[in-house]
Amino acid sequence: MADHAADGPAAHTNGQGDTSRPVTIAYIAESAGVSVPTVSKVINGKAGVSADTRARVEELVNRYRYRKPAGAGRSNVVELVFRELKDMWAVEIIRGVEQVARRHRAGLMVSRFGLHDATPTWEDTVSRRPNCVLSVAQLSETEREQLTAKGIPFVVVDPITELPDDVPFVGATNWSGGRAATRHLTQLGHRRIAMISGPEDQLCCCARLDGYRSAMQAARLPVDPELVVHAQLTREDGCVAGRSLLALPEPPTAIFAANDLQALGVYQAAREAGLRVPDDLSVVGFDDLPVVAWVDPPLTTVHQPLTEMAAAATELALTLGRGEAAPQVGLEIATTLTVRASTAPPKR
Repeated sequence: MADHAADGPAAHTNGQGDTSRPVTIAYIAESAGVSVPTVSKVINGKAGVSADTRARVEELVNRYRYRKPAGAGRSNVVELVFRELKDMWAVEIIRGVEQVARRHRAGLMVSRFGLHDATPTWEDTVSRRPNCVLSVAQLSETEREQLTAKGIPFVVVDPITELPDDVPFVGATNWSGGRAATRHLTQLGHRRIAMISGPEDQLCCCARLDGYRSAMQAARLPVDPELVVHAQLTREDGCVAGRSLLALPEPPTAIFAANDLQALGVYQAAREAGLRVPDDLSVVGFDDLPVVAWVDPPLTTVHQPLTEMAAAATELALTLGRGEAAPQVGLEIATTLTVRASTAPPKR
């Protein structure tokens, strides 16, 4: 068998001179009877593989003289993939990626498609061979395997689902943010504090809800089940949830929403009910989108450093794209509470 070429994968000979099938990570995985991510772990010297499996994979790697391409054939482009483009939220992420890509003289391509879109859409990304991929919110196992098989590094930005330990990601301290928001309200003297959480299957929303519960417990306040509702992360759904909370026989004096858009929906629900923010109802959001500093009244919210998260994720992805080891697989950037005019002590 010929040595592995510098600009592509080695070729597998079948003993009769047939070099038609290239030796890729996927081929080694098939030969060893393991998954592509397992082979990737072995090749990159990562933990999480049994000794027997590691030995079997290494034997095949040596037998076929496989050499990692180290970026061969990839373009100098960072591809940023959104599942949905949510206006202001997406702009903050794009800004962070663009800043770092420009500094490294790399191009930026923004794509949008969902997990359930037609397969060719995602395979278009793979066929473009970007230097690295930043996937916002989630990245399925199939997508990870496709990227790994092509030697394209990836990082998940602000993940909403649990990821395997070896998948690089950059997120925020959602639990601490939820706790800080609720503690602010308890320290103002509120006792009936409601929370509009996000979808129950989203990791970040669950963490914010857990932070709310932790702060309530620390203040020795019961968490009334009727004061916790789940809604989509939109202004419209926040308004619907706010109406239901404000229609209770004993409505809350404060509402913590899982994101700023929900909080703006609560503003509308309060207006409809003839209530003033913060005189009659305190409201706290999460994200700190630029617009919430200009609404009336300016919104108290948890600052999620979206631009900084995106910048850190881009630095990490470009490091992996150079074939260098990542300083750490997962990174959480601290949230901070931004207090404005939408919160005040409750009426006595």
